[in-house]
Order: sequence, then C-alpha cells, then structure tokens
Amino acid sequence: MEAHGMATDDAERLRAAGLKVTAPRKAVLAALGGQGHLDADTVFERVRGELPTTSLQAVYGVLAALTGAGLLRRIEPAGSPALYERRTGDNHHHLVCTKCHTVADVDCVVGQPPCLEPADTGGFAIHTAEVTFWGLCESCRSEPAA
Repeated sequence: MEAHGMATDDAERLRAAGLKVTAPRKAVLAALGGQGHLDADTVFERVRGELPTTSLQAVYGVLAALTGAGLLRRIEPAGSPALYERRTGDNHHHLVCTKCHTVADVDCVVGQPPCLEPADTGGFAIHTAEVTFWGLCESCRSEPAA
C-alpha cells in the first residue's frame, strides 16, 4: 500500500505541524499520496479500506485539520465538490477539463507568490493568487464527436 518511509515522513510532517500522529490522519495523507485533487468521498473510500470503522464525518474533520495545518491544500473549482491535494507551499495553479473534470497542476511562470497582483489591493496584504484554467484535456479533445 504505502512505503514505510512515506509513513515515517507523514508522522514527522504531522508532528512538525503541531498535530498528534493518529491513524486517521496518517490514512488520509496516505490516501492523498501521489494522487492529489481528490474529493472527500474518494478519500473516505480509500481510508475505509484501511480503517473500516471510520466515518465520512471523521474524514471531513481530518481533512479540515490537515488543511488548517498547511499539510493539504483545498481547491474548489466551480461546479465541483472541494478537492484536496498534498502539493502545498508553492505557487501553482490548476487546469480543469470542462468535460471529464480532470484537474491537473500547472506551475505559475511569473515567480514568487502571489504571482498575480491586483491593480488595487483595497488595503489587503495579498499572499496568494489562485488561478483556474478551464478547457478540454488531451483525452477529451481526441475523442470523436458524438
């Protein structure tokens, strides 16, 4: 399922973020392993395989705690449930397919966060810019027209 090293790294990440190391937190991080952009239901299904007595509500609580601690990033593309990913702390944006709803990461080419600056900040100290590009993924573009 997961390499022992990843489990150790996840425990260290939890401790470094000031969180207790618990089986549900480790299971959620493992569920989001190299495959980000998952909704809570998908994470729950993956966690339930390892922790059969867990509940969807418990998974939501863990997702909120991990997001609050900066270990996960939550994105909310229009028309989609909230999605979670482990890629945090960098300046990346997202590509979303309008047909199959695949989500992919795209690096910001401008540089350091927030990478986009509004003409008027209205007094805000901007720290993040979130951009979502919409279009058709390669698979959907290559499908024959119906």
